[in-house]
Amino acid sequence: MATKKSFPFGPEDMASGAVPLSDAVKESAQQIWLAGLGAFSKAQAEGGKVFEALVKEGVNMQRKTQTVAEEKITEAAQRMTSAATEMGSRAAGQWDKLETIFEDRVAKALGRLGIPTARDLQALNERIDALTEELAKTRKAPAARATKSAGKTAGKPAHPTPAKKAAPRARKPAAR
Repeated sequence: MATKKSFPFGPEDMASGAVPLSDAVKESAQQIWLAGLGAFSKAQAEGGKVFEALVKEGVNMQRKTQTVAEEKITEAAQRMTSAATEMGSRAAGQWDKLETIFEDRVAKALGRLGIPTARDLQALNERIDALTEELAKTRKAPAARATKSAGKTAGKPAHPTPAKKAAPRARKPAAR
């Protein structure tokens, strides 16, 4: 550690006139110059340390702000995702309602025009299937009866039946 240097002469020496004024000014200027050089040297030596400390604190601050910023970005992204999901579900619900209304109106219009619905066509197909089955049953039954009756009439002579003449057709009136 540096020791305190005192002036070779004090204010009482100057007041008594023992030291000339010019020497006192020179000595004072020299002391000020040396104090400035010392402060500069100390600032240079400690300035590097201060600079390094400031850089270290800056890095820490940057990490903290990045962490906070990332948290805020993640939070905002989650909010946007949930809002988009909610809006999507609302829109889907509205589209479903619109689709139902449209289908109902088209069905009413087709009904007014007399066009059958899919349900009507399904019922008609079921009816046709039932009638087809019944017709098939009735066709099988007379054939079975005919073979039974053919066995009974095999010994009897067949009677020829005369063919009937068709009635004359009605004529259309002549076009005028």
